[in-house]
Amino acid sequence: MKCLSVLGSTGSIGISALDIVRMHPDRFKIKALTAGKNIELFARQIKEFKPALVSVLDEKGALQLSKGLGNILTQNTNGYEKPEILFGESGFCEVASFYKSDTVLLAIVGAAGLKPALAAIQAKKQIALANKETLVMAGELVMAQAQKHGVKILPVDSEHSAIFQSLAGNKIKDLKTIFLTASGGPFRKKPFKEFSDITLEDALNHPTWNMGHKITIDSATLMNKGLEIIEAVHLFDVGPDTIEVLVHPQSIVHSMVGYKDGGIIAQMGQPDMKGAIAYALSEPDRIDLKIGFPDFAKLGSLTFEKPDTKKFPSLLFAFEACKKQGTLPAVMNAANEVAVQAFLEKRIGFLDIFRLISTAMEHQPHIDNPDLSGIIEADQWAREKVQSLI
Repeated sequence: MKCLSVLGSTGSIGISALDIVRMHPDRFKIKALTAGKNIELFARQIKEFKPALVSVLDEKGALQLSKGLGNILTQNTNGYEKPEILFGESGFCEVASFYKSDTVLLAIVGAAGLKPALAAIQAKKQIALANKETLVMAGELVMAQAQKHGVKILPVDSEHSAIFQSLAGNKIKDLKTIFLTASGGPFRKKPFKEFSDITLEDALNHPTWNMGHKITIDSATLMNKGLEIIEAVHLFDVGPDTIEVLVHPQSIVHSMVGYKDGGIIAQMGQPDMKGAIAYALSEPDRIDLKIGFPDFAKLGSLTFEKPDTKKFPSLLFAFEACKKQGTLPAVMNAANEVAVQAFLEKRIGFLDIFRLISTAMEHQPHIDNPDLSGIIEADQWAREKVQSLI
């Protein structure tokens, strides 16, 4: 029985993770949860999974949750009482290091995941990592701390899970190329001259995956793939020149690993995040998820193409950040978060996202080997810079 803390339980990854727990109550037990603003759903999750500790974004949310739970739990007859309710960054860190949990699923979106990840590492929890920004911002620091504390970080992103599975039983020294696949998003075939006309509704209409708004926009700009490039460098201890991005619209091949003898091992499956989540939680075992195989005969063919970096310069930004390291990845990530939020609020256009990220990266006060405070300062600088540009 694995005892879990799920940070971000009301997001798409968190909801899928709780579905897996619901399917396999003999394998998993929820001990702690965090959520953002969806207090109504969070209260229902708490009633069902009965965690001992929970946390929300702010004090207002904590008061709302406490009141909501008071109403819900009066209908509960099995003796479960209201959990301890925390809020803010400190509350998230306490959930990440909760003594009753042995595994932490980190599914918070954005830079907010960094400090809880470090708290989980210091508490020696196994981490199932869905928050790619943690490694983008502070990959060297986070992986060094994980090694120091003997913590295993297992990827939840479908692409990194595929790479992890394709490396199983092989030596990292024999690896030659990581083929990181991308769906291409909704604008793969759209002419660049029409990008200025892209609306928020267009960008949120992903052709394959059902995800939260922020990651859906990141997929539309291919920044999601850019973040994954940097994440892969840290997770698998490889150089950026080892990574090749391939657009694969069918999203059946989740990623591939090429070896020096010319052999390639691919991990394939339906485009369903439950597979990657379950593997991170149950590895080295595999559990039944009632997910069928792709209908290869119906598909007919699987296609691959090179990404168009003129249309999607996010990939160039990511490779540049990956090569220069220091504070540049944190600046890129923070600039993207602010720009995407502004686009979601319809304050800027689609192409402005690229412009704002590029400007922030160009003008950032670079630090080569930052400590945690240096990374956080760079993150804050980029946020303020982009806000001023907007």
